[in-house]
Amino acid sequence: MPEDFQVLGISRRNYTDTQFRDFIFEKSLKKLGNKFDKNIISNFLKKLIYIKGYFNEDSTYNRINECLLSKTSGLNFCDNKLYYLAVPPKFYMDIFKNLAKSGLTLSCSPESGWTRILVEKPFGRDISTAAKLDQMLGKLFMEKQIFRIDHYLAKDTIRNILFFRFSNIIFEPIWNNNYIEKIEIKLLEDLDIGTRGSFYDNIGALRDVGQNHILQMLALIAMENPKEHSAEKIREGRVKVLKSLMPINKPEDIEKNIIRGQYDGYKDNKDVESTSKTETYFNVKAYIANKRWKDVPFYLESGKALDSKKTEIVIYFRNTINCLCHQDHKDSVHQNILSIKIFPKEGIFIRFWAKKPGLYSDLEPRDLEFEYKTIENKSTDAYEKVLLDCMRGDQTLFTSTEEVKLAWKYITPILKNWSSTKLHIYEKNSSPGAFPSNNQ
Repeated sequence: MPEDFQVLGISRRNYTDTQFRDFIFEKSLKKLGNKFDKNIISNFLKKLIYIKGYFNEDSTYNRINECLLSKTSGLNFCDNKLYYLAVPPKFYMDIFKNLAKSGLTLSCSPESGWTRILVEKPFGRDISTAAKLDQMLGKLFMEKQIFRIDHYLAKDTIRNILFFRFSNIIFEPIWNNNYIEKIEIKLLEDLDIGTRGSFYDNIGALRDVGQNHILQMLALIAMENPKEHSAEKIREGRVKVLKSLMPINKPEDIEKNIIRGQYDGYKDNKDVESTSKTETYFNVKAYIANKRWKDVPFYLESGKALDSKKTEIVIYFRNTINCLCHQDHKDSVHQNILSIKIFPKEGIFIRFWAKKPGLYSDLEPRDLEFEYKTIENKSTDAYEKVLLDCMRGDQTLFTSTEEVKLAWKYITPILKNWSSTKLHIYEKNSSPGAFPSNNQ
């Protein structure tokens, strides 16, 4: 960070600057242990200022403006402003309008100083609400100023997908429907909704992680080689994949390609409607209508209150046509599997087949595995990367307006036709394997 910077926290709590700094220290900086000198921590805390306010009140934005002006008056440079909306989406409209009306989005000079907006997901409820938000954002900001966070894109293992694919000649030639049978993208959680009932019952699993995290992972796995490491080219590649998703917009298609579930006890949460049909689990069988991926199913799966917490992308290659193995094993499955593990382990796993040591020609599976935690340079926190890239102006890891629109275009018909498929009630700590299968 530069020497001259300031962090303003805005919320409804009755904090003084000192209480705000104590809160930040206890919740975050204390965990760093001896990583930084005490003087560095002390100087950083002095940069933190707190403003009590409400998002829909003009006076809040006036106080922000006064604070910024008091810190920059007398300085001989133009300041940069980054507004991070770590707030529920229902407040976005009010904040966008008030930031613009108060003049806080303006730079102090046409030649220098930038203003950027950093927005958390979910961005809208469906294609209609997302379009309204985009229309408002488009009036207030240029596309290069808008940074929509999908922190999954900033995880080291997710970022490694493109490097792994396009920097190793042994994988890209077989990255197509001639050699790949199916791909599974899993984001599974062992915890239930906890105290998030009022939020979650209005969102559901598909909106919460399907429209963003999972579709972004699909886009990275399936996109063409961007040819260069630039935000523009990589985002264009993701857009082309999302454009090619085959729509699931008919009741019969919903029933055939989607499983949805709700864990038993979900409706016991005091903030959840007693008649709620909100899904806490889904499995979508998706197809991409292009030459590379024709007829290859992508299984997009996520759920709460399952038997494990796991996020991974699993690529199943086709079974060997002519296996060089003992006659008794000719009909066995000898399938190569590539797994990109995101949580709890971060790394890459490859299963291959080799002759079993000994006198006979038996095959056995062998595994190669790479883990990030085993290397000297530890992986960074996703939000560290997100904030740094936003300050740098690098939009590679942020979803574009076009990507948001296309993701909602794919998801919205499914949401509108949820009633076309049965809502399965499952026990807490269930294994996803216990659900009815659409993997046939």
